[in-house]
Amino acid sequence: MRPFGFRDKIGYLFGDFGNDFFFGLVASFLMVYYTDVFHLNPAGVGGLFLLARLWDAVADVSWGRFIDTKKAGKNGKFKPWIYRMSFPLVISGILMFIHIPGMSNGFYTAYAYVTYILWGTLYSTVNIPYGSMASVITADPVERTTLSTWRSLGATLAQLIVGVVGPLLMFVNNKADANHFLMGAIIFGILSISSYMACYKLSVERVVMNETTKPNVNLAKTLKGISKNKPLIVYLIGSLIFLISLMLIGTVNTYLFKDYFGNAKILSMLSLVQSATIFIGMPLVKPLVSKFGKKEVASAGFLLSAMVYFILYLLPNLSAIQYIAILSIGMFGYALFNLVSWAFITDLVDYHEYLTGLREDGTIYSLYSFARKVGQAVAGGIGGAAVAAVGYNPALQSQTQSTLDGIHTLGTLVPAIGLLLVFAFIAFLYPLNKKRTAQLVIDLEVKRNEMNSGKTA
Repeated sequence: MRPFGFRDKIGYLFGDFGNDFFFGLVASFLMVYYTDVFHLNPAGVGGLFLLARLWDAVADVSWGRFIDTKKAGKNGKFKPWIYRMSFPLVISGILMFIHIPGMSNGFYTAYAYVTYILWGTLYSTVNIPYGSMASVITADPVERTTLSTWRSLGATLAQLIVGVVGPLLMFVNNKADANHFLMGAIIFGILSISSYMACYKLSVERVVMNETTKPNVNLAKTLKGISKNKPLIVYLIGSLIFLISLMLIGTVNTYLFKDYFGNAKILSMLSLVQSATIFIGMPLVKPLVSKFGKKEVASAGFLLSAMVYFILYLLPNLSAIQYIAILSIGMFGYALFNLVSWAFITDLVDYHEYLTGLREDGTIYSLYSFARKVGQAVAGGIGGAAVAAVGYNPALQSQTQSTLDGIHTLGTLVPAIGLLLVFAFIAFLYPLNKKRTAQLVIDLEVKRNEMNSGKTA
């Protein structure tokens, strides 16, 4: 077996590269596809998103438990599931964007429910083994952190392609075009399946657990530890609010640029700028965290973002270019959190072990994934209901001024409030600052040594 190296990093990058072709397409454009092509009510679409994301949260945990019952084969424990399930996943993604003309509203509603929930379920069957695979590619904690960075890079690159190419490809004369949406879904599907196969071929699972003995599982002790794990609870709530805000921004931005600024294609520039903030932040994060700490860097980023969105709310007469120029500062703020978010999970796993004596990476990871899905669910429901509440009517050539003002408020003031709440949670309630995190590493090592000494005696 070859040693861990650059090939594995590229392979792991391709995994989220494949994931985010469709995830980015769905997050940014499915709402407008359903309202403008299927002509579904925005509030009804929001209800679909809410139901589907809640189901996905359950599917994540269920599939994770299923994977844990399976033994590793010659190609590993997780990789084979990426290979097996990526094909039906991509097919289900393309099916979402098939429009059959002349059908009833009931048919389009039922079709949307079936294909979207099917896609979300199959997404869990690929994403859960992919996320779990990092722990078996290498046992080195430093290299695992590196894999997380490459994963973020893969997701950013895919979102950049979807964000830049998507509006240019799928909108004709500033309107969503059914045939062009399907063409885009097929193109992104081909790129997605190619990426999954690259992940499968380039990555190697090296860490093989001893499956002849049962792991030390104590559900009561786990639940008790979680209930006492203040950093975990605060982080999950903060992440939930952040995901709601971020997904709402993604939903509303399409309407903001298509209707308020009158140019959907300029969304490509927005996506390009957003990706640029990630690339700018990547070399800065490590020295910033080393000097100030993860909590400190993340909370400062959230405060900056909240301030920028509030300033944009106070400036309703900006041009689209001026809006993006100011917004880029705010996007850089929460990009800092996105770049360190997976590193928080390692601290939370360590703290859970310190409290309970149980090393349960999968349990903590699943809880974080669960919180993210609930956040997406709530954002989907709120997004559709909010767009409907401000009076959006897809049948109109142009929206009323009150609707446009409402869309602007949804895209600026609401995120400002949400991001300010996240700042408050991380800055004032999350207890693991730089000093306490460093001490946690020392205390945990002492506790492990004491336990090992007890077993030896």
